[in-house]
Amino acid sequence: MAYSAEVVKRARARLAEAKEERESENRQHLAQAYARVPRIREIDYLLRRTMAQAAQAAFLQGSDGRELMEQVRLQNLELQQERAILAMENFEAGYLDDSPICDNCGGSGYIGSTMCECLRELCRQEQKKEVSILSGSRDTFSQFNLDYYPDRIDPKYGASPRAIMERNFKICRTYAATFAPSVGNLLFVGGTGLGKTFLSACIARMVADRGYSVVYETAGHLFSKLEAAKFSPSEENKREAAKFNDCDLLIIDDLGTEMPGQFVTAALYSLVNDRLLQGKPMVISTNLNVDEIARRYSPQIASRLHGSFQRLTFVGEDIRVLKNRGI
Repeated sequence: MAYSAEVVKRARARLAEAKEERESENRQHLAQAYARVPRIREIDYLLRRTMAQAAQAAFLQGSDGRELMEQVRLQNLELQQERAILAMENFEAGYLDDSPICDNCGGSGYIGSTMCECLRELCRQEQKKEVSILSGSRDTFSQFNLDYYPDRIDPKYGASPRAIMERNFKICRTYAATFAPSVGNLLFVGGTGLGKTFLSACIARMVADRGYSVVYETAGHLFSKLEAAKFSPSEENKREAAKFNDCDLLIIDDLGTEMPGQFVTAALYSLVNDRLLQGKPMVISTNLNVDEIARRYSPQIASRLHGSFQRLTFVGEDIRVLKNRGI
């Protein structure tokens, strides 16, 4: 599961801050313990000295070395027991616990070259926050309301808008709940105010909750960032553009609302084609049908969206208008 460099950077900063807070708290507790119970300071000094004696014993050969090692071990054990009793009698439980913030990695965030679960969890949290900020909402599947869609059969579709949208809802929820690199792609097609953005945001949140990296962008912002990376290739601009290829799931909202042009067409073809070749899933929402996509961009792009995406048609009445009417 690939997280963007910015997400990992923020997560590592949080881990480093938490590690420093834990270590600072441990130092404060130890200083207070030394002041209240000076014998604890003496014991810690003696424990450090016995460690040096143990190192010396390791260099000795034969019975002399083994005998010294056993003496050091017993002395060390007695000192540790005395220290534990003093701590229990004078302080609350865990007050002198100097264990690191993570027992697995010690707070570094990595075990060898593998990301530790403590850092991975912080990455998940940062990813979720980023998705919420980008989508502008905290929408969840449980908030989706089918009552906004008419229950009468539409002759154009041979089914009611509610039945069609219930099917779309179930597909989206299953897509997010079972997300994996091989899950495939979704294309949301339909007019404004029918729930495309809402369900896109729901997918983004659930997939991010499951630990995958998700990038959610409106088409206008996405092409602006790609353009900046091409014509003003600063490190920051290149990082912003790279995440569109690197993330586990890319969600492009409102395709067709951006300013058209040759750059947009070329960038869209390159992005979609590259992710298809890598087998990386996408969710794209648009108000355009396949013919309109072919005219606005190119037949090649329309062909890829038509052939490599599961198309979900959104129908009904504009929910924003219905809400304004108090329905």
